[in-house]
Amino acid sequence: QLQPVESGGGSVQPGGSLRLSCAASRFTLDYYSIGWFRQVPGKEREGVSCIDSSDGTTYYADFVKGRFTISSDNAKKMVYLQMSRLEPEDTAVYYCAARQWGCTDHSGSYVTYPQGFDDWGQGTQVTVSS
Repeated sequence: QLQPVESGGGSVQPGGSLRLSCAASRFTLDYYSIGWFRQVPGKEREGVSCIDSSDGTTYYADFVKGRFTISSDNAKKMVYLQMSRLEPEDTAVYYCAARQWGCTDHSGSYVTYPQGFDDWGQGTQVTVSS
């Protein structure tokens, strides 16, 4: 089974923007959702955003709401994370992960824990500094 592949990371100044891309060939096929996670040294990997393949419903962690936008192009089997108004605290390795269920669990909560996702990309570094 093909794994997701991230790209688009880089270095940007505070207030700047980056768009991350995730090539997920099985999006809408085997995977019901694609999530973005991030991790910095010494911290747990945390959920950033997620999109359901079925209807395009999107979910965001509180710390990125209003700044990040997740989107998908089903024809291209691509998922994007548009990051705007980036802050130094956004510096992390960002991962694209595929889930064989929708973005929410049985209680309707957005799944932000990495154990809930099945296949992972290699990660792409995002650095926000002046």
